[in-house]
Amino acid sequence: MQCVRAWRSLNYLCRVAHHRAWKRTQSHTAAARLDLSGIYPPIATPFTAKEDVDYQKLEENLQKYAKIPFKGLVVQGSNGEYPYLTVEERVEVVRTVKQSLPAGRLLIAGSGCESTRATIQLTQKTAAAGADAVLVVTPCFYKGKMDSRALIHHFTKLADSSPVPVVLYSVPANTGLELPLDAVVELSQHPNILGVKDSGGDITRIGLIVHKTKAQDFQVLAGSAGFLMAAYCVGAIGGVCALANVLGQELCELEHLCVSGRWEEARVLQQRLIEPNAAVTRKLGVPALKQAMEWFGFHGGSCRSPLQPLTEAESQQLRRDFSSNGWL
Repeated sequence: MQCVRAWRSLNYLCRVAHHRAWKRTQSHTAAARLDLSGIYPPIATPFTAKEDVDYQKLEENLQKYAKIPFKGLVVQGSNGEYPYLTVEERVEVVRTVKQSLPAGRLLIAGSGCESTRATIQLTQKTAAAGADAVLVVTPCFYKGKMDSRALIHHFTKLADSSPVPVVLYSVPANTGLELPLDAVVELSQHPNILGVKDSGGDITRIGLIVHKTKAQDFQVLAGSAGFLMAAYCVGAIGGVCALANVLGQELCELEHLCVSGRWEEARVLQQRLIEPNAAVTRKLGVPALKQAMEWFGFHGGSCRSPLQPLTEAESQQLRRDFSSNGWL
């Protein structure tokens, strides 16, 4: 009887190992052929006066973005107010964007949650709704316990289960937690972890990530337009930039200048983008981004509570930051 039980246990373990190996092989194949290089706007979520998701205005924004040479779109990033959306809303937004996305463009969808279990479940739903890859933010509620060991376990378990490639997302301004460099380096070796979006703005760190993962097929995306040129200089291959919601054509032009090695022209354009970018990110945030979108012909509208609209003084400051650099 003990021999039979041992045989059954061994047989089960072999089947599990084979299944996991098959999943990792399939994921690796998908990840290997997905090139992230280019510019992505982390799109905003329009709301109605009653704070329902306004899918009609979302689709109108998508029609305008289709005319800009983005590599793709990021949905349910920080600028999409994803923490304030239900799971059902998050999935439906992904589905709506996928239906309107031009052929050949990538859809990267945020699927990060606080628990590994919830992240896996949302990732699977997001992939089924049409995402080509998922952008997964670091869990942060128990940030004191989110050391390298915990985060490596979290992202590894997710990547083992995800039907689409995973992009790590480090945004310490929002989470109060930076994904440790040693964790990024170890996770870069996973066949289904494709790259990282780093929004911290530390160019030394971005350069180190590029350097320490150069043996892997690992791609680094700058998380802000304010340091996009600098990130390209140290080896980044693109950017997920809030300002691209407003000045998308200009961000794509900056990418082209950097890739073409036209650094003097790139420097001039980069400098003009720094102040408006800071205004819609670290200084005034999502309400400012949505206000600026309205000025540039997109549907920004109001935020979902508890986020509040800009004060009159903040709105005036936002306008100065754009106007002084020639954008308004």
